[in-house]
Order: sequence, then structure tokens, then C-alpha cells
Amino acid sequence: MADKHQSGDEYDDNTATAAASVTDDTSRELAEAIQQREDYKDLLLRKTAEFDNFRKRTERERQQFAESTAAEVMEELLPLVDDLERALKAEAGPQGAEAYRKGVELIHRQLNDILRKRGVRPIEALGADFDPHFHQAVSYEPAEGRREGEIIEDFRRGYLLGDRLLRPSMVKVAKG
Repeated sequence: MADKHQSGDEYDDNTATAAASVTDDTSRELAEAIQQREDYKDLLLRKTAEFDNFRKRTERERQQFAESTAAEVMEELLPLVDDLERALKAEAGPQGAEAYRKGVELIHRQLNDILRKRGVRPIEALGADFDPHFHQAVSYEPAEGRREGEIIEDFRRGYLLGDRLLRPSMVKVAKG
């Protein structure tokens, strides 16, 4: 009967071949992993550079937009400066006071039109309930016939730009 067992030499050859195959597979996987790591590293560097460029471009555009908006507002205000300069040069003769007042009223109306066009609106405080989000209480005073917390005097008008508070109203509030 023939011996079905492998001889020692055949066993060593098969083991060496298997070990070489495993080593080749491991080397190939390691090389692939290294290549993949390098690809990811390159991708990360590219994305980081793209994001940095995007951030710089966005900041530059934001700055240009802010400057453009400010320039538009200033252009709208310059005619008011001209009108004020003319008013200051006017002679204050007998009818000068009335003409001066009408000129100031005109300038005030023009300025309010510019503010309204830009989305700025005044806070109507008189008679409203005190709200610390929109009003700054300068004084409290007992006021007969007024409810506690009611605004009874508006010293300085407050303004909103859309829903954003530009300046709170300075007010006097009734206390009980």
C-alpha cells in the first residue's frame, strides 16, 4: 500500500509557498493601504486649501458688500448735508426764522424718507408698556390715571432695522 502521507520535503515546500503567498498578499494590502492613506492625505490638503480660498473669497465679498451698502447710504445723505449747509448760510432776517424752520422740517422729512426706504422704523413708545428689550428707562414717576409700567414720556426715540434693535427708546415710566 502506498503511503498517502506527504514526505517532509513536500510539506516544507507547500508551507513555504503558502507563507510566500501570505507575505505577498500582506505586502500588497500594505502597499494599497499606504497608497489610500496618501490619496486621503492629498484630498484633505486639497479640501483644506479650497475651504481656505472659499473663506477668503467670502470675507472679501462681505467686505465689498458692506462698503457698497455704506456708499449707497452716504450718497443718499449727502443732499441732506448740502441742505443743512445752505440753511446755516441763510440770513436770519425777520422772516428768516420761519424759512429756517421750514428748511429744517424739509430736511427732517427727507431723512425720515431715507430711513424708511432702508427699512428703519421708529419704536412707538408713548403709551406702550415698558419692555426692556426696546426701551431704556431713564426715570420712574407716579402718574395718576396711568397704569404701572406705562411709558409716559419718550425722551429719545428708538429705532428698529427689520427685527433688529438699532437703538432703544429712552423713556419715563409710570410707577404705582
